Amino acid sequence: MQNLLHNLNPEQLAAVTLPAQSALILAGAGSGKTRVLTTRIAWLIQTGQVSPGGVLAVTFTNKAAKEMMTRLSAMLPINTRGMWIGTFHGLCNRLLRAHHRDAALPQTFQILDSQDQLSAIKRLLKANNIDDEKYPPRNLMYFINNAKDSGLRAHQIEAFDDYNRRMVELYELYDQQCQREGVVDFAELLLRTYELLSRNQPLREHYQNRFRHILVDEFQDTNNLQYNWLKLMAGEHNAIFAVGDDDQSIYAFRGANVGNMIAFEREFKVENLIKLEQNYRSHGHILDTANALISFNQNRLGKNLHTDAGHGEPVRIYEATSDLQEAQWIIEEAKSLIAEGSMRNEIAILYRSNAQSRVIEHALFSAGIPYRVYGGQRFFERAEIKHAIAYLQLMDNPHNDSAFLRVVNFPTRGIGARSLEQLQDAAKQYGVSLYAAVPYITGKAGTSLGAFVKLIEGARFETQNLPLPEMVQVVLDASGLMTHYRNEKEGADRIENLEQLVSAATLFVSEEGFGLDAPALLGPQSQASAGPAIVTEDGIEVIDADAPLVTVMSPLSAFLAHASLEAGDNQAQAGQDALQLMTVHSAKGLEFDAVFITGLEEGLFPHENSQKEEGGVEEERRLMYVAITRARRRLYISFSQTRMLHGQTRYNMKSRFFDEMPEESLKWLSPKVQQHHWFANPKSAWDDAPAIDNRIAQSIGRKDVGWRIGEAVAHAKFGEGVIVNIEGSGGSARAHINFGRHGMKLLDLSVAKLDRIAG
Repeated sequence: MQNLLHNLNPEQLAAVTLPAQSALILAGAGSGKTRVLTTRIAWLIQTGQVSPGGVLAVTFTNKAAKEMMTRLSAMLPINTRGMWIGTFHGLCNRLLRAHHRDAALPQTFQILDSQDQLSAIKRLLKANNIDDEKYPPRNLMYFINNAKDSGLRAHQIEAFDDYNRRMVELYELYDQQCQREGVVDFAELLLRTYELLSRNQPLREHYQNRFRHILVDEFQDTNNLQYNWLKLMAGEHNAIFAVGDDDQSIYAFRGANVGNMIAFEREFKVENLIKLEQNYRSHGHILDTANALISFNQNRLGKNLHTDAGHGEPVRIYEATSDLQEAQWIIEEAKSLIAEGSMRNEIAILYRSNAQSRVIEHALFSAGIPYRVYGGQRFFERAEIKHAIAYLQLMDNPHNDSAFLRVVNFPTRGIGARSLEQLQDAAKQYGVSLYAAVPYITGKAGTSLGAFVKLIEGARFETQNLPLPEMVQVVLDASGLMTHYRNEKEGADRIENLEQLVSAATLFVSEEGFGLDAPALLGPQSQASAGPAIVTEDGIEVIDADAPLVTVMSPLSAFLAHASLEAGDNQAQAGQDALQLMTVHSAKGLEFDAVFITGLEEGLFPHENSQKEEGGVEEERRLMYVAITRARRRLYISFSQTRMLHGQTRYNMKSRFFDEMPEESLKWLSPKVQQHHWFANPKSAWDDAPAIDNRIAQSIGRKDVGWRIGEAVAHAKFGEGVIVNIEGSGGSARAHINFGRHGMKLLDLSVAKLDRIAG
């Protein structure tokens, strides 16, 4: 036992060895939370307080779950494969597979990733003759997912107008379509599980009795439904060990509710609140900057990061005249870091908006510096892989209409839009899937569609006893995908990806313990819930609490579920030795030796939309806190006087966040000027900004109206601002003034009461 605990600091040790009561661990950035979570599980098992099968551990990414199991395997001589450690979606998928009948799902139900879900919604709108301009598919998808994340079915939503009433009706039709096809989206996984456990008392009590210890990572990122799901699993007696950081809650746009941490502390009567404040990542000046900034947020649980690593180098601040100059400065600083021995993949460039990357990418390309942009398409999201997966989905469940439509005419086989309209009409008329409706179509269309069905059935027959990797290879060939891409001018990469799918299947069956020779398609008698089953007096089948609880699925079904869950995982992957470019949201959970945070301007960071939302600026401040704490040794922060975004030149004031950082931790690399006074010398300023419109440059000195472009002013209502343009002359002159927090205003200079701010 001593080996498990000997490297923990006092706070970590206290957290790991807490009694079996609900606890909240406030884990600051870089404070070793994964270590604490994993060691807590190992300690509970080693001390005999719980068996490996009695632990439920919830993470937010597949990567985190795998890391936790790898560490556990190194700590204890146990097989972690059967343990219930995974994401919310992964765990719900597992539970629904075990109890698919009680959940009213087919054993082979398939999971729609976001692309598939959007396709299904487009198909729904078309089938019901709905105007997709009035009811945009993506808006309907957000509406449905938000409702599900709130735990609401269509009949539970109160519609206040005709538009919302129609959206509710479409939600109901969408649910019916998914049920008919045997598919579920991500939000449905959680909601269906919650509903199943809510109404099924024996099943609920079974899992409550089994999982006496529930551990949750990134608790600040839970939404309302996830929190309610956890409460359902905990019941009256189980302990929840919640680890999170309210200062890193940055996913409100996805429904995350930072208030869940405070609610948890109250509702579970948490007596044990432990703060992990010792940071093992960053130097002191970086942490002091983060601590000072986040202290401006209200209603925090509160903590203060500290380190034994010393103050380190100050945070470098750079003011550029344009985004082009900002990008060039980043290039020069990055070159210096590389010359000093830094690896390129240990240098990250962060930005608030994806649109900012264009100028930076151009500068890196021109300088010949390799870089990688996070957020590119993942393997399972690539078009050729989606096509192959669709064929495999039809092998597993031919009634998946989304998969059917994706590949029925890809590669092309003479099945046009008219044929598919006939097929969809028949499917609607007879209340069956598109696959089942094919026999109702006659003529040339019927012949072509029938040939496609024979292709699927033939491939299924040919592969019925083959292991998964061989099945994938047969399907790639039989479908015509390999031939299609071999004949494409630039199809080599796609062929390589398809071949990699065979490798992915091989690795999957090996890692999941199926065995390389296990048939990909199992017979119906084999596809049942695992373990010795018991039947309650109510006739409800549950799994013996002493059984290992490994759900038996066919290797194919399991691989398809893995592909969908992997495509939905938002965790970025590190890679080659290249500069790393990403949004701040994508950077969460990562760390680098050197970090550049760009575009610290009012309206960009904090984003202008945050002004309109309650708590919006605080969320932006948490986002900035996350950005700062990604850096280990060096942190650079930059802002620009002008920036080209969305085809327009923006004139900017520096972010309010600079006023919230400690001066003693900052080093200004460019001459520091007073707030908004970057035009103290208008002529030289414009000389340094060649991207500025010449007409504006010529009108800087507008003596006829008494004001100058670039002049700092104060207004009684809007506060301080900068004149960015003047139109008209004399008594009819008007000024465009950027008031930062209040946005851009057009004021009549003969009426507006403006005061000059002395330079």
